[in-house]
Amino acid sequence: MNYIEPHGHMVSRTTDDYERMALAGCVAICEPAFWAGFDRNSAQGFYDYFRQITDYEPKRAARFGLKHFSWLCINPKEAEDVKLADDVMALIPEFLNKPNVLGIGEIGLNKNSRNELLILEKHIQLAADHDQLILVHTPHLEDKRKGTRLILDALKNHSKIKPERVIIDHVEEHTIDLVLDQGFWAGMTLYPESKCTPNRAIDMLETLGTERLWLNSACDWGVSDPMAVPKCALEMKRREHSAEFIEKVIYHNPAKFLAQAKNFQL
Repeated sequence: MNYIEPHGHMVSRTTDDYERMALAGCVAICEPAFWAGFDRNSAQGFYDYFRQITDYEPKRAARFGLKHFSWLCINPKEAEDVKLADDVMALIPEFLNKPNVLGIGEIGLNKNSRNELLILEKHIQLAADHDQLILVHTPHLEDKRKGTRLILDALKNHSKIKPERVIIDHVEEHTIDLVLDQGFWAGMTLYPESKCTPNRAIDMLETLGTERLWLNSACDWGVSDPMAVPKCALEMKRREHSAEFIEKVIYHNPAKFLAQAKNFQL
């Protein structure tokens, strides 16, 4: 069964991972800009990183017949330095016309600080100014719910932002209702040790239905699995969900959301 990996940090993965994903039925990978495993100290470092995810990674994916798309931002972990964040955001418009760019992301909050919120609001304005989709990172903290509320308030406070053009990622049981009830899309991240296990994700799908929901691996430098989505699909099959149910969640839903970006074509 074909699927889309809507959130994977492939700069941190080996070429073997691309091959395994292709063999499992992956047809497209979407790569949000994120933390590099260390804090970068200049905008030039981000400039080279943006070149990597808009030029080099698409070529690496294409070797295995995979489409590669990217999102652009300065991630919340490095947004505490407002001067650096402003310098990085000034670079982004230059890359928005690259043929694989989908929008602004993954923006959001890390520690729910004042500076992070300021840079989040500036990213939202940047997306509005350039009519871009938005992908949001919610914090990995005990106060994830508070962070999610702050993010939703920032998005709703901007008159040009349409909820159907925003995906709020890393939702869990205590935040998913907040996101869906206000008309936004929600992403469930399948991690071996945190965020959301396959069975928890399937429980939420069984409780809430499949509208405006997708699954992703968010595979990166840490403990993560680029095969998490097809493994979750197998678990859905074990729980006797239909092929139509599974295909909607792992292929049709991400395709529907991403098709709002002019560059998304399979």
